[in-house]
Amino acid sequence: MLESIKKFASEFFVTGDPLIYGAMVSIGFTMIALVATLTYFKKWGWLWREWITTVDHKRIGIMYVIAALLMLFRGGVDALLMRTQLALPNMEFLTPEHYNQIFTTHGVIMILFMAMPLMFGLFNLVVPLQIGARDVAFPFLNSLSFWLFLMGAMLFNLSFVIGGSPDAGWLAYPPLSEKVFSPSVGQDFYNWGIQISGIGSLMTGINFIVTILKMRAPGMKLMKMPMFVWSVLASSVTIIFAFPILTVTLALLMLDRTFGAHFFTLDGGGNPMMYINLIWMWGHPEVYIVILPAFGIFSEIVSTFSKKKLFGYKSMVFALMTISITSFFTWAHHFFTMGTDANVIAFFAVTTMIIAIPTGVKVFNWLFTMFRGRITFQTPMLWTLGFIPCFVVGGLTGVMLSVAPADFQFHNSYFLIAHFHQVLIGGVAFGFFAGLYYWWPKVFGFTLNEKLGKWAFWTWNIGFYVCFMPQYFLGLDGMTRRTSTFGWDKGWYELNLTSTIGGFMMGLGFIFQVWQIAHSVRFMQKDTTGDPWNGRTLEWSIPSPAPEYNFAVIPQADEQDAWWEEKKRRAEGIVTVTEQPIEPIHMPGKSGIPFIKSVCWFVTGFGFIWGWYWMAIPGLIGIAACMLIHSFTYDNEYYIPAETVKHTEATLRGTM
Repeated sequence: MLESIKKFASEFFVTGDPLIYGAMVSIGFTMIALVATLTYFKKWGWLWREWITTVDHKRIGIMYVIAALLMLFRGGVDALLMRTQLALPNMEFLTPEHYNQIFTTHGVIMILFMAMPLMFGLFNLVVPLQIGARDVAFPFLNSLSFWLFLMGAMLFNLSFVIGGSPDAGWLAYPPLSEKVFSPSVGQDFYNWGIQISGIGSLMTGINFIVTILKMRAPGMKLMKMPMFVWSVLASSVTIIFAFPILTVTLALLMLDRTFGAHFFTLDGGGNPMMYINLIWMWGHPEVYIVILPAFGIFSEIVSTFSKKKLFGYKSMVFALMTISITSFFTWAHHFFTMGTDANVIAFFAVTTMIIAIPTGVKVFNWLFTMFRGRITFQTPMLWTLGFIPCFVVGGLTGVMLSVAPADFQFHNSYFLIAHFHQVLIGGVAFGFFAGLYYWWPKVFGFTLNEKLGKWAFWTWNIGFYVCFMPQYFLGLDGMTRRTSTFGWDKGWYELNLTSTIGGFMMGLGFIFQVWQIAHSVRFMQKDTTGDPWNGRTLEWSIPSPAPEYNFAVIPQADEQDAWWEEKKRRAEGIVTVTEQPIEPIHMPGKSGIPFIKSVCWFVTGFGFIWGWYWMAIPGLIGIAACMLIHSFTYDNEYYIPAETVKHTEATLRGTM
């Protein structure tokens, strides 16, 4: 009996690595501290009522952002562990097996569990406010989307201490990800975690398409929408076509692993190249899914801090939607070396070059918007300016990779690693950081400390170039991806050490950001204006933070930059808006079903991962029960009385 327990524990828990033991202890202490704090301050009821059961898009957005920042910390630690291993030749800091696990989890976490939720957080926090809506189209679905994402992320991260992390790479190419080469449950944690999270992502895409198309304020035609809203629409359209491909691809891999199917096993009649085609049919659009909203953020910031209307509005809209469509015709440039027909290679090389055109157009839009503008250099604008040269380099190296003969030399080298991070960090991360700084006062009602923000900006930026510029030369010198160690004879020592120093500088930048938030909370400078940046769009017309109902009266938005134009008219003494009476406001009710249903998905996934059908089947029953209960739930909404709205407005605007 004792031997059976020992055998089970050795397979169930990850053992033998001091780093993982340390992580287990820190996770345990963190959980104990969290539970003790909530119990001591009697906050369990508050947590359930105000956060777990909420359907308010603003609170859901805040939870997305918190989860994303936690994932940024986890993924960043993985990156620093890898850079430590590669700092010097013949290092034994990480074993090759542990290194494989870390680069696999690093990629998945940064793309799917950091960039995606940070993006969805900004969707939730900003889009309804910019279009003059009181919430998203489907508040219940919005809550369910978040909890599915979180449960999928938790399930994936659980493999770190239970069962073992996946180690077949962040895209899990077969045959490495098949049962023969990955017999442990790590790959199953990968499959189920991403599947559950992906369902939530697909729901979010649908939700925001409907929200944008059906819930805009009166007068706001499509060509009057803020550019960030256009970028969200382009991204959401890409999501609803790309994520079903990921769902099907991973489902086929799950059938291979669980039921012995042979979709991707060559000796069973399958074809692993089919998987690689499918995963990149999702994977390359995914890059644009996360970068398109960043383009929208930069457009809003450049216009606001240059005090000018965005240059080339229509060309920017055309560029965003063109990228959304053409992103589905470039996937094969990820494997030019697979030995396909020359005509196929030529087609994908040309489409990759073509997509660079609308991408480059936007850079000129931003530069011409700044031209002769009265630019101010607050933190959001600094991140925007830091992005432009970084993204230009990333774009140019992307075009280099699209040249098939050259790609045969660049492929699978550190040149590709540098390009990918140049775009994903310099484009996506810098963009979302800029957005967080820009909309932070609107979300939380206070501004962040500018001095610490500039320290964070410069540390991140300098560290980025120090880290990734050497990697281009390492790639040209022959260093390949997934290299866990190298000898002194390779001549890679100086560049790798420099790259590692840059990585730790970026880590220092993250610490500055945490310090900045803590300092700003401690010495709070409240935003009493609702418009600290002298903004141009509707979200700046309401108090900060936005009230539960967003707008006491739905605004009229007949022009691009509606709030900016309204401020100009007021300054000239022109009154064009008649005072509308405040009426009771209809609001969606809270629900615990999204959380409970997502927990059931977690239980189901965990059960199937270990082959415990006694756990998986009750989880499926719980999912079905939640669906049934919700189907028969009627009148789960309420009205905020007009008097309450008037009192809230008077309090927030300081007119009591």
